[in-house]
Amino acid sequence: MLVRVAFVDDHPILLEGLVSLYNTKADLDVVAMGHTTVDALNILENHRPDVIVMDLSMPGDSFAAIDLILASYPETKVIVFTASSAIQPAVELIEAGISGYVLKGASSSDLHHAIISAYGGETYITPGFATKVIVSMKTAELRRKAQQPERLHHREEQIVSGLLKGLTNREIGLSLNISEKTVKHYMTSLMSKLNVRNRVELVIAVKNRTSPRERIAS
Repeated sequence: MLVRVAFVDDHPILLEGLVSLYNTKADLDVVAMGHTTVDALNILENHRPDVIVMDLSMPGDSFAAIDLILASYPETKVIVFTASSAIQPAVELIEAGISGYVLKGASSSDLHHAIISAYGGETYITPGFATKVIVSMKTAELRRKAQQPERLHHREEQIVSGLLKGLTNREIGLSLNISEKTVKHYMTSLMSKLNVRNRVELVIAVKNRTSPRERIAS
């Protein structure tokens, strides 16, 4: 089956070269080409290609156009073909759902492989550059996880509630019908979980975890 592909780039010579080159591929059918983000959207509306290969630096907001294509034409795979080797835009676009990020310094076989891979449901990134992108994505994921407060268990939430009311360990134990020793055990666990050293820091950490509405309610 032929993969129906469209190319959008504001460099006429490059665009003509891409169309001429990939029209010779037995597994590709170049159905349209354009120079701007508006052209890209018109191509999607009129031709519905399987894959669209787009530059980032062309007239119009390429990022907004890609977001619209991903949302409105999910059956079309988007490949970014760009001279930019900036990591952050690549990460953001891949996380948004594009199927390929190919640098213009890549070989013609790399872009061909990217088109076929995208059509097959895979994500293709220029080798070498892909390593940097993956490392950046993993680092960002670890950072997000580190910023997320660790979830407290039901009993820990009960202990925290008593703590915010200013109750002593003994009073918390009486309210929950557990021993003071058990409360101390939970306090130690909470201090470790929230990375604090004492009861005062634990109170501060707990208050920082709760919303203003929750603090008022408590």
